[in-house]
Amino acid sequence: MSTVPDSVGPAEPSIHQLRLFLVLCEELHFGRAAARLHMTQSALSRQIQDLERRLGVVLFSRDSRTVFLTDAGRALTVEARATVEAMGRLRVHADQWARTLAGHVVVGTIGAEAAMPYTHAILEHLRARHPRITVEIRSLNFTEHLAQLLSGDIDIAFLRPPVPPTIELLELATEPRVACLAATDPLADRAEISLADLADHAFLDVPPEVPRVWWDFWAVDPRPDGTRVRYGPVVADMEGLLLAVARGEGMCFLPAAARDFFPRPGVRYVDVVDLSPSVSALGWLTQHRHRPGVQAMREAAAAAMAAPGWGHIPSR
Repeated sequence: MSTVPDSVGPAEPSIHQLRLFLVLCEELHFGRAAARLHMTQSALSRQIQDLERRLGVVLFSRDSRTVFLTDAGRALTVEARATVEAMGRLRVHADQWARTLAGHVVVGTIGAEAAMPYTHAILEHLRARHPRITVEIRSLNFTEHLAQLLSGDIDIAFLRPPVPPTIELLELATEPRVACLAATDPLADRAEISLADLADHAFLDVPPEVPRVWWDFWAVDPRPDGTRVRYGPVVADMEGLLLAVARGEGMCFLPAAARDFFPRPGVRYVDVVDLSPSVSALGWLTQHRHRPGVQAMREAAAAAMAAPGWGHIPSR
């Protein structure tokens, strides 16, 4: 009869060894088990002996003709089977993720976000980390960018907060906001103005489908003195907004990058001394944060932000 191994090996048992152990448990015969496993009887015996050394217990009693499970062997059979099955499930889930990460992610952008340096940096890191992912970029208007994120039509978005509470954000950059005025406006030629200077100006509005929390921030409604904003025409996208401004139908506040990305005839951009800044962010639904495409984008963003020089990436 076998005795307890003399020493305990430092290594943990391998999944391969546990699989061999389970087959031998079923066969209780080294010859049959070895044939079933397509290996030699001596190789199987060596693996079982090594497994016993690693576990520090004798699993089988052997004589010249018979193999029996010891009490320890019987006790460990359940755990061994559970471990092998868990590893099988792990492999299945890993394969599912690998297949998904070879798939497709839909990325929404608003305004000039698709052209921003941080957007390009994150997408470059995504391509480097997951070269099999295909990326679809959708340029969305004021109504669509949050609606499609909330509905799941897009997976993730480069956007400008604030957003509804069901959306999580990773802040990427900060920049000032400026007043977007008609070139004929008396304030348009000033170097800077204040919110009080704009008190009698009509502010362009957005369709009712747009979450009000978003446009209240951009309109600064209410103003610091508690007064409510007077709204003008409704606009649904950037070009409609700029046309309405140029026609003198209303004004708005935009990120300072608009100076570079949206110069238009009849439109002027003026600094506002007491206007809070704008934040650029990557946003996704909280319930979707662990979806493979969203997770891949989040990881790419984290890698991009950790890379040298990220803090020097300009917002425009």
